[in-house]
Amino acid sequence: MKSAPQRARRALAFAPACVGNVGVGFDILGHSMAGAGDRADVRRIEEPVVRISAIHGSVVDLPTDAQGNTAGAALISLRKALGLRHGFEIVLHKGIALGSGMAGSAASCVAALIAANALLEKPLPHESLYGFALDGETVASGSRHGDNLGPMLLGGLVLATHDRLLRIPVPAAWHCALVHPHYVLETRKARTALAGEYPLSAFVAQSANLALVLAGCYRSDAALVREGLKDVLVEPRRASLVPNFARVKQAALDHRAMGASISGAGPSVFGWYEQRAEAEAAAASMRAAFADAGLDSDTYVAPVDGPAARLIDAIDENTWIEAPAGEGA
Repeated sequence: MKSAPQRARRALAFAPACVGNVGVGFDILGHSMAGAGDRADVRRIEEPVVRISAIHGSVVDLPTDAQGNTAGAALISLRKALGLRHGFEIVLHKGIALGSGMAGSAASCVAALIAANALLEKPLPHESLYGFALDGETVASGSRHGDNLGPMLLGGLVLATHDRLLRIPVPAAWHCALVHPHYVLETRKARTALAGEYPLSAFVAQSANLALVLAGCYRSDAALVREGLKDVLVEPRRASLVPNFARVKQAALDHRAMGASISGAGPSVFGWYEQRAEAEAAAASMRAAFADAGLDSDTYVAPVDGPAARLIDAIDENTWIEAPAGEGA
């Protein structure tokens, strides 16, 4: 049963984890990843403000000041752009570790937007929430980049420019192995490592590799992806920030990965595989490589063509109303 938008007073939404950059697409390419995610419980309030009343599931004190929180900043941007007279109260449930390279800050931002959007009299298409999400993500990273936001809004592998989101087709059989060591690497620190000059030849090589990966996805050609999925621009400067990275990456490649690199800002590491069984074997070996550095880790294996953020439930004053199947996908 679907509620009328004007009756909804509360909504709960979920946004999945994400592999940002995908090695060769710094700040513009990413794919969603089933297995972990954040939830946002958003209530429509009469006060013309955005308020964060609680954050659950985080071992780190996150800002509850709305302007300093990705979810709060995104809803402030939404209110301002739409000229809303009402406000929102947010409760966040963190399911993605901070500083993990799995897009935890972006997930909170997108989940809050999806929930708040369901409370509007005329909800917007999810792609139209992109600009507000960029405003929110800037709070965490200091820059407007959509490599995590785009995949959460649309699902799957997404090319995200400043103004446009484009979903890239990926064969259903292709899987990602993502391993998250229990080690915190802040996004701002990882971005600082990229300061300095780069030779033009590195940009040319990275552009060629990105083109090969995109062409390989469109043509379902793993050989093209295997040739191109090599980060020659960012990974060399961040590798030292990830404990035992070289061995972890080699463990991924030893199981016939099409390519492997750092997920987002790190320290998580990912590999792409043509079959799920290869990804599962690789994840175990990658976890063992992190263990050699004294780090326990979590492993995730899921299709590269992952899920989008979605509305879980909406509620009026008295009754929970389950969202229709596939809503928000």
